Amino acid sequence: MPQDPVWFDRDEILSYEEIARLARVAVSGGVRKIRLTGGEPLVRRDLPDLVRMLAEIPGVEDLSLTTNGVLLEPAAAALRDAGLRRLNVSLDTLDAARFETLTGRDELARVLAGIEAARRCGLGPIKLNAVLVRGVNEDEAERLAAFARDHGHELRFIELMPLENDGSWNAERVVAGSELRRRIETLWPIAPDPEGDPNAPASRHLYIDGLGAVGFIDSVTAPFCASCSRLRITSDGKLRVCLYDDAETDLKTPLRDGADDAALLELVRAALARKGRGGALDILESKTAIPLVRTMHQIGG
Repeated sequence: MPQDPVWFDRDEILSYEEIARLARVAVSGGVRKIRLTGGEPLVRRDLPDLVRMLAEIPGVEDLSLTTNGVLLEPAAAALRDAGLRRLNVSLDTLDAARFETLTGRDELARVLAGIEAARRCGLGPIKLNAVLVRGVNEDEAERLAAFARDHGHELRFIELMPLENDGSWNAERVVAGSELRRRIETLWPIAPDPEGDPNAPASRHLYIDGLGAVGFIDSVTAPFCASCSRLRITSDGKLRVCLYDDAETDLKTPLRDGADDAALLELVRAALARKGRGGALDILESKTAIPLVRTMHQIGG
């Protein structure tokens, strides 16, 4: 998060009813998986109400949420009861002092309590998302993997993505997934999951000893643009077909102006038809970040 974020007025962001309608439109066009992300989705009041609306849409086969975990403990059971089935929690370190340095808040204990509450109420196996940065926390790969194995979670290593817009990203800070795979294999042999989803961003591997799985999202060193099938709707109603593409399609204005579902679906299909080869490929070739209008806290994971 930037130190001085720009806050939207309430009427600028989509209501739950508007989000649910756009979800129904997307499902009518073939979407089967929905993820709530952020920013931080748990700061939205009465979030289980939205989860329930989405879970009740015929055709939704998978409903998940990505969170930083700080507000998770008191919310976990209500989210599960509303229809949430899966959870991703960001966890870049298990060291309390380092956590405070990275996030600006001394909240590691609350995050761990939230993860445990979610596990107890059945929102598992929980996926833990870890971004390792050279010179910052790359020494924690094995510790994070052991924590996930011991608690029945699935760790996913995500390469540092150039979405800060502050000039801090450079290729030398990226800890490559290939390096992390070698380090994990040294302690616990792994093998590719034969039933892994070819369209999923993570390359999923199973531990040979049977204690779960670990994933690697090599979005910088081995972009998966050709198989990416994700669409994103921002909180203010803009459709993005790529994290690294500033081209956005406004769905909120036509929705509020009375467009029917067919017209909204056509806007989505037209945006997909204009999708390029994928911005991650440009970054891989140039080794520099592409300045974007929005950063990750505004786009979502």
